[in-house]
Amino acid sequence: MELKEIEAFINKIPDHPKPGILFYDISTLILDNEAFGESLSLMCDNVSKLEIDLVAGIDARGFIFASGIASKLNKGLVMLRKKGKLPGRTLSQEYNLEYGKDTIEINVNIKNKRVLLVDDLLATGGTAHAAIKLLKKSGAKVKSFLCLIELSFLNGKQALDVPFKSLIRY
Repeated sequence: MELKEIEAFINKIPDHPKPGILFYDISTLILDNEAFGESLSLMCDNVSKLEIDLVAGIDARGFIFASGIASKLNKGLVMLRKKGKLPGRTLSQEYNLEYGKDTIEINVNIKNKRVLLVDDLLATGGTAHAAIKLLKKSGAKVKSFLCLIELSFLNGKQALDVPFKSLIRY
């Protein structure tokens, strides 16, 4: 399956979650087994040369891609969750969204682990930047950030201080 065919499975929803935002919905992509599988394979190809121990996914859609990539690469999975969702002691990092504020947390020891960070989409870079800071705060070595979709017109990759790869750019 070609990248253009995979991209065609992404539904674009205007004015969600608020007026003026065009939401890129991956629900229609992951509904199709072939398109989803091909997107995971292409994402894995982009990072196949990285030496990593773990794949970290950002709550919630990042979990979908991170878990598939972790499985394909035979690596463990780390969940970066929204505040209050993880049990036990957590480390947290607050960040700004284009439409508000949020906090992500981690509750596992990943000191000295080499980590690939994964999300479905990079917009302004606020979430990814916070996730990278949180992983580093936990002692991890963030090797790269990988996402399915990059909204390049928002220049989110400028907020990142690690190598970055995306599959689809708008």
